[in-house]
Amino acid sequence: MEKFWIYNTLGRKIMLFKPIEEGKVRMYSCGPTVYDYTHIGHLRTYVNTDLLVRTLRWLGYQVFQVMNITDVGHLVTDADTGEDKMEKKARKEKATVWEIAEKYTRFFFDSLAAVNVKPADKVVKATQHIEDMIKLVQRLEEKGYTYLIPGDGIYFDTSKLSDYGKLATVDLKKIKPGARVEMVPGKRNPTDFALWKFSPRDKKRQMEWDSPWGVGFPGWHIECSAMSMKYLGETFDIHTGGVDHISLHHTNEIAQSEAATCKPFAHYWVHFNYVLVDGQKMSKSKKNFYTIEDIKKKGIDPMALRYLFLTAHYQRLFNFTWPSLRAAEAAYHRLIGQLAKWQSRVGEKEVKVDKDNPFFQKFKEFVSYNLKFPEAVAVIWQLVNSSLKEEEKLALLLEWDKVLGLKLTDKVKEQLEVPEEVKRLAEKRQRLRQEKKYAQADSLRQEIQAAGYEIEDTQEGYYLRKRT
Repeated sequence: MEKFWIYNTLGRKIMLFKPIEEGKVRMYSCGPTVYDYTHIGHLRTYVNTDLLVRTLRWLGYQVFQVMNITDVGHLVTDADTGEDKMEKKARKEKATVWEIAEKYTRFFFDSLAAVNVKPADKVVKATQHIEDMIKLVQRLEEKGYTYLIPGDGIYFDTSKLSDYGKLATVDLKKIKPGARVEMVPGKRNPTDFALWKFSPRDKKRQMEWDSPWGVGFPGWHIECSAMSMKYLGETFDIHTGGVDHISLHHTNEIAQSEAATCKPFAHYWVHFNYVLVDGQKMSKSKKNFYTIEDIKKKGIDPMALRYLFLTAHYQRLFNFTWPSLRAAEAAYHRLIGQLAKWQSRVGEKEVKVDKDNPFFQKFKEFVSYNLKFPEAVAVIWQLVNSSLKEEEKLALLLEWDKVLGLKLTDKVKEQLEVPEEVKRLAEKRQRLRQEKKYAQADSLRQEIQAAGYEIEDTQEGYYLRKRT
């Protein structure tokens, strides 16, 4: 195994990664609450999670990754109030909660596939692990960490932990009731949170279960603790998620897990930053809430989004714009076009990757030190423009793609398999454009599209790809 460094939110610094078991990595990734469409902000988190997994595997580690699907228990407020997001959406769409969960889970995985994110080794649904959650709450109850709010639920008493909030550096003494989240009547402390919520007395929920405390459903935080520890053990290596989880969800996961086990929960916490759109927070009211389908509708290759995410470090805010995505697509297709030319000349000849090559060493140095993918992308273009032999450049780029996940082998193959008739139309269109006969050129573009291909103009000429 090669050495790997990562920023650990828990230690607030970049640290050398040391797994619990040599050569093996147990990782838990917070998955989606499947009540709405997966948007590009979510996708950035999962692309970066995928890059982390691929990098570790490329460096020689055996990774076992678990990801949850939250299909119950996530309320519409950060406090333990309001409706369950799943139940609310089911009522709005006049569907069952189970249908809502299936619909948006399918969209989530389709979105991941579009940007070549590999599914976790184990995907677990909250609704299939209710008994595990009940047992964990009972364990906390036996240790004296819980209390009952009649008619509301079972709560965790954060005042009984001396280090509550260590992930987010929460100072309990400075928190005033209602300042952090809405104060629920009956809470002993502002930071206390629900482990089990009771069903409303005046209506029946679609998702509810019997428990030792009454009919109800699990709190959001208890779900991840119960599922991660079931499949990864009471202490595991890495926990990932968005930065929005630090102050509440992940803080509460640590509190309840370590209270139950008296052991460290996860050794490394890796968090990915937000996506802004044109400098603003994404929201449907601002009409800047974009999904992978919006990208496809504009005729943009979804893989361009993955390439675009590679150009910004995971810890930094990322500002999405349509021009930046178009530019990323042009760069991505230029790279594929270059590789396709080399491949056509190299043929089937196998070339061994030279791991002592300075380009290889620079690439490895960047990805293994806190996932510096913007710098790694710069190395890619330095290699492309270098005087190294074409077959050596091709071998290096295809080797690096095991980490990048840009589907370079598949995309190059697509380029080389474009039908001759489509290539002939593209060449003719190129000549017409050079002659400034744009109307005739546009007519040929339509013929190319009718044949199932998109054509994109690049600095080198044009790029052909199958329509999505």
